[in-house]
This record gives sequence, structure tokens and C-alpha cells, in this order.
Amino acid sequence: MLNNIGLPGLLLIAVVVLVLFGRGKISSLMGEVGKGITAFKKGVNDGTKELEDDKAEEVVDVTPDTEKDKA
Repeated sequence: MLNNIGLPGLLLIAVVVLVLFGRGKISSLMGEVGKGITAFKKGVNDGTKELEDDKAEEVVDVTPDTEKDKA
């Protein structure tokens, strides 16, 4: 079904959506989508940083005491 739409069909759908909802409504919707994507990326970065911090806390210094005094 969706394989046969093509570019003219997509343009027709875009025009119908624009007529039904209006330009202002669509632009505000796209702004909200952009904010959602930004929040998602920030959440992923925060989660990655948190995991890296947890791994850094788990690191144990195994240097012998005699070697620590030399540094």
C-alpha cells in the first residue's frame, strides 16, 4: 500500500495536512518535536555520563604500597 505513494502522493498529503491544520499549528508542532528530540539526546548523554561516572568510581588502585611512595 505505502510502496505506491511516490512523490506526488506525498506532496498531496502534505498539502491536505497544511490546509486542515494551518501553518501556525504545524510550525508549533514541529517546534515541540524539536524540543522532544533535544530532550531525548540530553537524556541519552546524561545516562551515558552517569554510567561512565559509576565505572570510574569502581576503579581500584592496585599499585603496591612501595610503588605509591615513589610517585
